[in-house]
Amino acid sequence: MAKPIQYKPLVYPAKIILAWGEAIIGNREIRDWLAKNGYPELYTFVFALNLKDDAREWLTKNKFPHLLALIQGVEGNPNALIWLKMNGFETLWHIAKAGDGDGESLGWLQLNQRDFAHLALKMKERKDQIQMDNDDVHKMSAE
Repeated sequence: MAKPIQYKPLVYPAKIILAWGEAIIGNREIRDWLAKNGYPELYTFVFALNLKDDAREWLTKNKFPHLLALIQGVEGNPNALIWLKMNGFETLWHIAKAGDGDGESLGWLQLNQRDFAHLALKMKERKDQIQMDNDDVHKMSAE
């Protein structure tokens, strides 16, 4: 029998959600502040969103698989979106969909979880920048 997945809750004041969004779009000072002030999962999330495998592993090992599924959902992974829905993470599902450009989910967030609408837009901004960097033939791959 499969061992049930354990999750740590994602309960943050509005100012932390706003800080998380700023860290996502590249504010290193705020990103580092998150790490030093009790939010290592949000600090690590930024690296995981930026395609760092060790950060993605950390999220899973430290009971934040829902944050990894959020990232994968923003990246358009249908299995991650299904997983979020099946495990009751409706808000994260909407953040992932909105972060991947879905206007209906962005509207839902604006009506129901305004702070997370802001976060989804920051994730979309960063995801689009990563894609542009990957598509730019003038930039050398890190590999």
